[in-house]
Amino acid sequence: MRPPTVVDEDVRQTLRTAAMVLLEHLPELTGELVARTRDGDEVYCACVPYDEHWKSTLEGVRLGLTAILQPPSERRDLVFTANMARRRAEQGLPLDSLLRMYRLAGQVVWSALVDHMERERPERLSVLVRAAGHVWHAIDRQSMVACDTYNRREQEILGRSRERVNALLDALLDGTADAGVVRAAEAALDLPEHGSYAVVTVRRGGRQDDALLPESLDGMRLLWRMRTGHEVAVAALGGAGLDDLCRELSYVISGVAGVSPVVTGLAELAAAHELALLAMRTCVDGGPEIARLDGRVPAALMLTRPDLAFHLLDSALGPLLALDSADRDTLLTTLETWLACDGSAARAAARLFCHRNTIVNRVRRIEQLTGRSLARPRDLVDLALALDAARLLPNRNA
Repeated sequence: MRPPTVVDEDVRQTLRTAAMVLLEHLPELTGELVARTRDGDEVYCACVPYDEHWKSTLEGVRLGLTAILQPPSERRDLVFTANMARRRAEQGLPLDSLLRMYRLAGQVVWSALVDHMERERPERLSVLVRAAGHVWHAIDRQSMVACDTYNRREQEILGRSRERVNALLDALLDGTADAGVVRAAEAALDLPEHGSYAVVTVRRGGRQDDALLPESLDGMRLLWRMRTGHEVAVAALGGAGLDDLCRELSYVISGVAGVSPVVTGLAELAAAHELALLAMRTCVDGGPEIARLDGRVPAALMLTRPDLAFHLLDSALGPLLALDSADRDTLLTTLETWLACDGSAARAAARLFCHRNTIVNRVRRIEQLTGRSLARPRDLVDLALALDAARLLPNRNA
């Protein structure tokens, strides 16, 4: 509401006289406003202690009435309004409750002005009506200042809260959280210290349509953090398991993700993070692929000891790797497919679109080149591990 462009001296004098009288009844006005504000607003009662509410209301009404007696350039009530709004934001009082209080303050003060004029100067009521715009504009100014200050302070608080949450998550994931930090994280993140958790890592660029990664999946809660080259989430599983988590992730992840084994507490998340990263490293293409570490242990072992992986690669597959690239790739693909088909030449042939005898002949050639028999368990383990090494350490054969 715009103020009157000109407040004539008659209106000004009428307001000043009434304001001086109302200042003599400040406790009564304060009591009425406090009662009306707290009545029916349980949140206000919970957030603002009664004594504090009374004192701030007393001072606010006093400054509001005093402002009528001062030039517009000396609106000390607005400074008080800003400080009080900042305090209410810190107390967690909803903005709607704060603005409702200002509407009630306008009603209480205006009703008191009208009552005074009706009793003492009824002939001046018409002048008071002309002052209505001036009074309500003052209330609007207070409301606007309160709203603006509240919003700014709320954003500061939310920003600091997010920073603290992120710092606690980082400490849990990086292994720098001591017992005190774990307890603080339990409260700040609303997660039980002891519970069923897994860590998920997603290679950057592997989002479904670049949408935000989900914060919940079928009752499981996910808390995400961004890292260099990937994003990581703490998954609070509740009563779910890894099968449930991976199934739900498959609907939203279009690239590559790694999933740790289940751990039973916040203090174990750093180890789970490392295992999820390791699982993700076993994926060599762009996906979609969700790698569970419990299904990638041999490949993970190759990654953790590349020196031994290269040694095994040379000893188990060296002669095969020395072939020209076309021949080498054909035999490696055949071996990988044969293993994936549990040693079934017929199934491998169907998958590679060739005759069964072709697979049998290639397998024999692999055995001849490597000096290993796929019928011997120890040789089979060596060749399977060496194949993982060849897949994960391609530069060795470049």
